[in-house]
Amino acid sequence: MTPYARRGVHGQTVETLARRVLSGEIPEGATLDMAALQSELDVSLTALRESLKVLAAKGMVDARQKRGTFVRPRSDWNLLDADVLRWQFSESSDTGADPALLRNLGEVRGIVEPAAARLAAARRTDADMQALEEALTAMGEKIGASHAVEADLAFHRALLAATHNELLERMEVVIESGLAQRDQLVHSAPHSEDPVPSHRAVLDAVRDRDPDAAEHAMRALLDQATRDLDKVNGPQAPEGADGSTEQKDGQAQ
Repeated sequence: MTPYARRGVHGQTVETLARRVLSGEIPEGATLDMAALQSELDVSLTALRESLKVLAAKGMVDARQKRGTFVRPRSDWNLLDADVLRWQFSESSDTGADPALLRNLGEVRGIVEPAAARLAAARRTDADMQALEEALTAMGEKIGASHAVEADLAFHRALLAATHNELLERMEVVIESGLAQRDQLVHSAPHSEDPVPSHRAVLDAVRDRDPDAAEHAMRALLDQATRDLDKVNGPQAPEGADGSTEQKDGQAQ
């Protein structure tokens, strides 16, 4: 999907407004000063309204008579929208990776991908295996970080496709956005583990039509992904219900 920033003035306006909302610069509940924004961004009122329609479709803003256009509560935002996910990771890239965002991604992957590996092992076709093999071959090519990221994305995309479940395939939107951010951090850092063996184990189990082995291999792969990320960011403890991090040995983890 082409980022809005590459779609001319309209797209750049969408990106700017989205980032301000996501960063809290324009907080939840705030009413937008349309005249001030129009002047600051140097766009027509029509262009500004059209840009806000994009954010409205994603649940981020709304408009009411006598109140104007305002930012909706975060609980109303479509956080699984591809653009909203990309904006969140893009925002965190500017200020350093957001540990909570990466942790949420890890939890989603831990729920979705082992189950997807089981289904892929039971349902895969020869075409699915070819896509997985091609992605794994690309992963082994030491060309650069961006190539490694794309190859990793291609592998996980192919695995979801091999489930032949349309809803699971759509989970690529969630997984890819965060996986790309995580991979950029990991593959740009020295001494990260070679990802090929763990992915090869998943592929071999899927080829053998062994659901148990496929699930086990995927869980091992995700454990490695966590270790690689911890080497870059340091270990992250899960948040409690009150938003605090768990304590271990008297220290915050």
